[in-house]
Amino acid sequence: MKSGSSPKHTADSAKARIVTIDAGQHGQRLDNFLLNRLRGVPKSHVYRLLRSGQVRVNSGRKKPHYRLQDGDRVRIPPVRVTAKSDPVIPDSLVRQLENAILLDNVHVLVVNKPAGIPVHGGSGYAFGVIDILRQSRPGQPLELVHRLDRETSGCLLLAKSRISLNACHAAFRDQHDSTVAKHYLALVQGHWPGQQTVDIGIEKVIRSGERMMQTAGDGARAVSHFACRQQFDHNGLQASLMHVQIETGRTHQIRVHARHQNHPLAGDEKYGDKAFNSQMKALGLNRLFLHASRLQLDLPDIGRIDAEAALPEELQDVLDALGK
Repeated sequence: MKSGSSPKHTADSAKARIVTIDAGQHGQRLDNFLLNRLRGVPKSHVYRLLRSGQVRVNSGRKKPHYRLQDGDRVRIPPVRVTAKSDPVIPDSLVRQLENAILLDNVHVLVVNKPAGIPVHGGSGYAFGVIDILRQSRPGQPLELVHRLDRETSGCLLLAKSRISLNACHAAFRDQHDSTVAKHYLALVQGHWPGQQTVDIGIEKVIRSGERMMQTAGDGARAVSHFACRQQFDHNGLQASLMHVQIETGRTHQIRVHARHQNHPLAGDEKYGDKAFNSQMKALGLNRLFLHASRLQLDLPDIGRIDAEAALPEELQDVLDALGK
């Protein structure tokens, strides 16, 4: 799947454009709106346009995080856009994703994302789940509501309209209440009995040129609830299958919190234990053992969303091997 797309040509927009915001774009951040409209323009240049005041909303300057309102008039200055070739997505991947859909209604779509496929293109990947589904459903507006790590499988939520996206985002921002429940299954090193809530902040650091996340008391608050489902002791190798429910959605949250408690996830090459990972690989584990098993939301005017993804066969096989 890793590849690059080469530019086909460049085109200039000779005149500034005025775009009137409608209900479907209401609530979108100004910078995200521009990045979507100016595909092919480097992100740094888009933010330069905002800082310099060349982008105007109702004839005035706005910050990148400004939330657009229905009826706003956005001036988009003339820019040079690089047109890129669309990535070639194999039909087999399109069929795989369509067959992995767990819920599909007028408002949202939930797909059981396979491990190894990113949610969107970038960072050396020509396409991701969102690109595959957009190809299979031309003309259907689809937007990612949240993210899963490339190595993580399970329930991934997409919205079919800006109104649905805003409703889902509002619920996720307040997911400490009972309207949202995100459930995961994770295999960790060692015996981790009972239940434990990890409530500690997470911050980004750069180590040897690589972006990492780490726990920090003054970092962005992150809350994870761990509960042991099953313990294993296979020829001296100890592991625990944990049910995890998260109240926040920080990058690598479960992986970082588990590591903080000295129970790193099996197959985690970034935060895990090398010796433990080698032992797990000998039992057939060739990926991160983290699966988004269930997603539940109650949304005003949209209703109840409840999707469940069974544990993938390759992960169940590892549990079976541990139990022997």
